[in-house]
Amino acid sequence: MVKFSGDLHTHSIASGHAYSTITEMAQAAASKGLEYLAITDHGPNMPGAAHLYYFGNLPVVSREIAGVKILRGVEANIIGANGELDLPDKILAKLDWVLVGFHPDTGYHGDTIEVNTQALKAALANPHVDAVVHPGNPHYPIDYQAVVAAAAKYGKVIEINNASLTITRTGSTENCQTIAEFAAQANIKVIIDSDAHFAEHIGKLSDAYRLARSSGIQDEQIVNLTAQGIEEFLRSRGKIIVPA
Repeated sequence: MVKFSGDLHTHSIASGHAYSTITEMAQAAASKGLEYLAITDHGPNMPGAAHLYYFGNLPVVSREIAGVKILRGVEANIIGANGELDLPDKILAKLDWVLVGFHPDTGYHGDTIEVNTQALKAALANPHVDAVVHPGNPHYPIDYQAVVAAAAKYGKVIEINNASLTITRTGSTENCQTIAEFAAQANIKVIIDSDAHFAEHIGKLSDAYRLARSSGIQDEQIVNLTAQGIEEFLRSRGKIIVPA
């Protein structure tokens, strides 16, 4: 079994529909042998999610918990066709790790491939954004090749989401396979994440890893497979994480 060094998409109780504290999550990550854990709670437009103040106050969270390095982040909601997000740039700029994606009931109303693709490409162009998450969601069809090309253009990463293959977003598998094949052809970086909403699920990445490898993605393309890969990508994004 391949050992990953980080899980870069996870949710605490602050997301409103997740069930573990940050400390519980870090302890779970430590038990799985992970070196890095990104806390990426949903942005404030998600029903039940945290207020803007929560994200502005994330610097109070320790850089290391239970021996695991913590990245303070967000899974921001795309809320407009021009890639608008539900967190202002002044807060995004203070975070270590910014994920973006489509979610229902958050204010986004795009309903065509063209509009969804435009929104994702615009979000990827935002200098504060690091990655697009679960792009294989069948409820938000996109031009996969165009989105992969945008990620390559802006030096961002595409996620292959383990939960999309095992727990939620039914019907994602074929789409994820297509995205992974385009990512392999373009030789871009990807992340493989759990999207855990409960501590027990942190580090569960095997289904997404198998899909990635069967699609032609090489280990060197997977950012969070090694601590070095995570650190190199953070540096490439101008995010030097200094232990507090």
